[in-house]
Amino acid sequence: MNFLEERIKKDGRVINSNILKVDSFINHQIDPLLMEKVGNELANYFQSKNISRVITVESSGIAPALMTAIKLGVDLVVMKKRTSSILSEDLYQTKVMSFTKGEEYTLTMSKKYIKEGENILIIDDFLANGEAASGMIRIIEEAHANVVGIGILIEKSFQPGRKKLEDKGIDVYSLVRVKSLSNGKVELLEE
Repeated sequence: MNFLEERIKKDGRVINSNILKVDSFINHQIDPLLMEKVGNELANYFQSKNISRVITVESSGIAPALMTAIKLGVDLVVMKKRTSSILSEDLYQTKVMSFTKGEEYTLTMSKKYIKEGENILIIDDFLANGEAASGMIRIIEEAHANVVGIGILIEKSFQPGRKKLEDKGIDVYSLVRVKSLSNGKVELLEE
């Protein structure tokens, strides 16, 4: 995944040994050409899984998830982090702890956007402790749908997220795996 690794090395900023800031190209300002490449890569990896729809959680996962859904020719569903007055009935909900914000939120999705037996691909920007992904999995399983894989842009391999997901039998594909953010440097995991 040379193009994303190069961009992280060029524009990513290490905030501390746990936080990599990529807001200039992934989540505050979004590089659409980079997201198109990301979507193509993720779609190519998971294309044999007979995917019914792509699901992500707002907001940083939307751009890569949309590009992946376009490439796969399926709908994208965005799970909400906050309930609203217009999203109030027939909902799936679960509590999730945010790694970056250090607070709990209620992940919410309307029941009308997922059907029993569907094959769901989860896409997200980061994988750290696996909390957001685990929350999405709980909702998908409650809907009696199948999680066929999780595509991640940047995995912090020094945190337990991958192991949690693989222990559930989930195929996790990360475009970039970060080994360490120590000493203000991004060290990538060589595969």
